[in-house]
Amino acid sequence: MQPRIIIHGGFFSESHETDAVKAAKQNALKEIVKKSHTFLLNNTALSTVIYAVSLLEDCELFNAGLGSQIQSDGKIRMSASIMDGSSKKFSGVINIEEIKNPVFVAEKLLAFHDSVLSGAEALSFARKHGFNYYNPEIESRRLTYIKKLTETVRIGTVGCVALDSEGKLAVATSTGGKGFEIPGRVSDSATVAGNFGNDFAAVSCTGVGEDIVSAALAAKIVTRVTDGHSLKEACDKSMDELKPYDGFAGVIGISANGDVYHTDSHPYMVWASYIDKVDVFS
Repeated sequence: MQPRIIIHGGFFSESHETDAVKAAKQNALKEIVKKSHTFLLNNTALSTVIYAVSLLEDCELFNAGLGSQIQSDGKIRMSASIMDGSSKKFSGVINIEEIKNPVFVAEKLLAFHDSVLSGAEALSFARKHGFNYYNPEIESRRLTYIKKLTETVRIGTVGCVALDSEGKLAVATSTGGKGFEIPGRVSDSATVAGNFGNDFAAVSCTGVGEDIVSAALAAKIVTRVTDGHSLKEACDKSMDELKPYDGFAGVIGISANGDVYHTDSHPYMVWASYIDKVDVFS
């Protein structure tokens, strides 16, 4: 099986982003997908999606990890999850604070029966397992919070789907939230609505979490592929079902036969893939 990988970095904000910011995002995705593809050649899909999402979390251009959105009470709370298509194990953290890479905490939870933790308990678990204090806030986020903008330049989440040389699939997704939300709000990123995979396909979502949860989007797409639909058919049909309530979402996915697909309801989702070469949104 030829290894394949696709990543996303949320959506462009047409009203706030300059051409320079857009170009920077495209360049960052290009470099991250190249590094991640190189990693994938000698590692499993599971290890690769964790690695790729950690790189996205470390890039302040995207709304995950460093530079995450600030909530209405002035705090940053992040969520991330992982699903191993082979073992069917899902793990995640919801609304975790003061951590550098939430995806690494989700990785640690893969070994535990209680594999999805939230809030203070998620942070306590992280501290007990060696994850030190880290402040993910950057100056531009604080300025945005102070000005109380209703839209920012980093919309959505980050995610990665990979297919390794043994034909195994995995997916990981991470987010810094939507900004100014009520503390305690749960996004789709650490649920099977936003991050899901099995032996047949794996999908990561971005967009408005409530819309994605209402559609059970990632799990629905993967279930349709499992039942015999092509990845494209499953994605397109599921995205069509968002239209009655103008659902805002984008998806990336890979199927077990090597199909790679991306689509969005409200352009433009930022993505990059590597099959034979780098392909990036433009």
